[in-house]
Amino acid sequence: MVEGCAMPRSFAGAAPAVILPRESDIGGLAVRRLLPHRTRRLVGPFVFLDHMGPAGIPPGGGIDVRPHPHIGLATVTYLFSGRIIHHDSLGFRQAIEPGAVNWMIAGRGIVHSERTLPEDRRTGQHLHGMQAWVALPVEHEQIAPAFSHHPAAAQPVVQSAGGARLTLIAGRAYGREAPAPVLSPLFYIDAVLPAGASLTMPVEHAERAVYAVEGRVRLDGHPIEPLTLALADGAPPPVLTAETDARVMMLGGAPLGEPRHVWWNFVASRRQLIEQARAEWKAGRFAPVPGETDALPLPE
Repeated sequence: MVEGCAMPRSFAGAAPAVILPRESDIGGLAVRRLLPHRTRRLVGPFVFLDHMGPAGIPPGGGIDVRPHPHIGLATVTYLFSGRIIHHDSLGFRQAIEPGAVNWMIAGRGIVHSERTLPEDRRTGQHLHGMQAWVALPVEHEQIAPAFSHHPAAAQPVVQSAGGARLTLIAGRAYGREAPAPVLSPLFYIDAVLPAGASLTMPVEHAERAVYAVEGRVRLDGHPIEPLTLALADGAPPPVLTAETDARVMMLGGAPLGEPRHVWWNFVASRRQLIEQARAEWKAGRFAPVPGETDALPLPE
């Protein structure tokens, strides 16, 4: 059990820095992009964060994110509702459903697509979820690519004394560890809080952030508007309190020792690695996704 806090800490401190989302589109689905941002490039190793939907997709519709490459990162797709089929150049074809985790390590290079399943395209669906990228440590950014799937039942769940339900998606927090094979200290949590519940953020991580998916919450007494990312670094860790029934994503970890360059779908500690990946994708030297030929072109 995680002990809830009866009262949040003093409200006298400065309000947390907040990042507002930028609207974007991925293969027919509207998304809100939180990271990277001009004021904050990473939170721990998290270098990218998208909120997908919620969106009602009618019969005949769907998303089609065509095959595209990645280097130097791990991706994690997490859904609240709906389904997406992942297909990659290693040959893995895996549907992701609510509460489950698809963890893909790009390393020196991988290609994948994300689409609506044919049966969901016929019936329509409600799609809502998050997608994050985790930058790999320098010693791992050129490792062999890998993919693992972890069903919802495998994810550790912690119930707080105040009634919050915490699903640990990746990393370690509150004395539990998720099964995804992370390569640096981090935490990523789906937290559902009833109105009035309070929760201290994980103490073992130096950099932290809270994204308010639904409902109204406060961080050390300061209101956090829905659909904004609040930075919560430093010690002691801040206290999150729900004003209404709420759902938030909590994420962070140890800061990386070196800056990261991000261009398109490539993340690297050295620009040379990105230039190399650009040249290889343009020349068609990445391994293809079996059976798929409609790849995304290199942006000009």
